[in-house]
Amino acid sequence: MSIKINLNQNVPALPKIADKTKINVRYALISPYVSVHIYWNKKYEELIYEIEEPILDENEKNLLRDLEKSLEEFINVDSILEKDTESTINYIEKNSRSLIEELGIKISEDSYKKIFYYLFRDFAGINEMEPIIKDYFIEDIECNGKDTPVYVVHRVYRNMRTNIVYNDIDKLSNFVEKLAQRCGKYISYVNPILDGSLPDGSRVNATYTKDISSRGPTFTIRKFTKIPWTPTQLLNMGTISPEMLAYFWILLEHKSNILITGGTASGKTTLLNAMAFFIPPEARVVSIEDTRELNLSRENWLPSVTRSSFGSQKIGEVDLFSLLRSSFRQNPDYVIVGEVRGQEASVLFQGMASGHSSIGTIHADSVDTLIKRLETPPINLSPTLINVLDCVAIMTHAIVKKQETRKLREIVEIVNVDSNGTAFTNTPFVWNAQDNSFYFKKDSKVFQKITTKFGTDFETLNKELIIRARLLYEMQKRKVFDFDQNQKIINQYYKNPKAVLEAFGINII
Repeated sequence: MSIKINLNQNVPALPKIADKTKINVRYALISPYVSVHIYWNKKYEELIYEIEEPILDENEKNLLRDLEKSLEEFINVDSILEKDTESTINYIEKNSRSLIEELGIKISEDSYKKIFYYLFRDFAGINEMEPIIKDYFIEDIECNGKDTPVYVVHRVYRNMRTNIVYNDIDKLSNFVEKLAQRCGKYISYVNPILDGSLPDGSRVNATYTKDISSRGPTFTIRKFTKIPWTPTQLLNMGTISPEMLAYFWILLEHKSNILITGGTASGKTTLLNAMAFFIPPEARVVSIEDTRELNLSRENWLPSVTRSSFGSQKIGEVDLFSLLRSSFRQNPDYVIVGEVRGQEASVLFQGMASGHSSIGTIHADSVDTLIKRLETPPINLSPTLINVLDCVAIMTHAIVKKQETRKLREIVEIVNVDSNGTAFTNTPFVWNAQDNSFYFKKDSKVFQKITTKFGTDFETLNKELIIRARLLYEMQKRKVFDFDQNQKIINQYYKNPKAVLEAFGINII
């Protein structure tokens, strides 16, 4: 086969540079055709995320248009999407070369390879967005309508404008229609709002008409991360402290109930994924999500995803409430809910009360806000039932040294919620924004609960917290960031802690 396309690029180590005007990096997205150049643009006085694709001359552009029109007539796009990358390349190449031969077109091999990239991108991928969706570091892709640049949210360099602009409203409308088709949904003037998921799990929200958005069609793609952040990566980014992670480790070992709160894109799901590493290896886990975002390195795991209804009669809908209610009949040791929003909260808290350890995320910026949200419609939870919740982890956006970042702002333990909804709490862990440091105190009310329930000595729990924090710190120091390696070490610690500590040179006093 003459055409080679590499969609599985190695993840480069990108430099963290405090002064944005000094950023100038380039890395491959789809070899050997596409790279991205990230640099400071003096004209706009901001960082630019510039996609570098093959440049076509006018003859090549015309040939590409002709080939795309002809291929649309007899290529089955659905069958392309079911193939692996190599089969897809073979399929498109076979048909495109046949067309070129039939039309008697003379073309150099170099020109053909450039044209073939665009055929592959537009038929098998999602057009101009395909290189961006393949970038490991991209979290969100945002288009605010016609004649405005597409923006991205980058894991390292955060918000950036791209060099992609939709100047043609018909082209933008066609792209939004394509997104809807890839999500298995339909968008039109009658139904102008799209909320769905791409085949890779990425979430899509889009609008279709000027009635909804004055700039015309818009879209936002929240990328699905196949390999989530590990606990040690969160340490390395300064999102969390080793003691906080060790605390969650001990809580999950003892089947505690945890909710992660925060604003949109504050890192709630990222922390949830990292916490899941600490679930004991033999435990049965059931997860429930609207869109698949969790990725657990374990075999005894049942991932469940909601399903939208079909047609105006709302036939076949499977919502979070139904899945959660069903999950407690599946004998889970741990239940994970991607996002708690409505009536499923009452089922979740009843499950907690019956002894099923539960972890989930919810939109709220403080414990008071959380309790009010749980008590009021559409959730309407009894205040006293909130007492089954052990602690709340509050995530936040923060600016540290002029860099946007995410922090675990505090961990708040629920001591008691009375019938009036007044909460008595304890805060053993907090992030101080003034000196960008994490602080903790050895006065955990949840540890006292564990002592009462399991008979473990309180001092033993505090000692174990320090030991596990040292282990996690050593893992970070030795750059143990790999997903499977993190899980392997944590699982080994459950079976033989002494051997793991010795391997990392940690002495138990």
